[in-house]
Amino acid sequence: MSEVVLDCLGQRCPLPVIALAKRLPQVEVGTVVRVLADDPAAANDIPAWCRMRAQEYLGSPTPNAYAVRRVS
Repeated sequence: MSEVVLDCLGQRCPLPVIALAKRLPQVEVGTVVRVLADDPAAANDIPAWCRMRAQEYLGSPTPNAYAVRRVS
């Protein structure tokens, strides 16, 4: 399984979600994108975006990191 890191530290929401939306179509299906974001709103915004876009939210394995698997 491949993983891509998207560094959005220091960016205010919705910028991390916008960056994820732009990056995800560029990776292969099955790839995990780990979004690094320290804006507290990311904890809600990233999982909500995954639900709306039918992508798999894998959780927050470490503080300020959110893992998303591209499924389509």
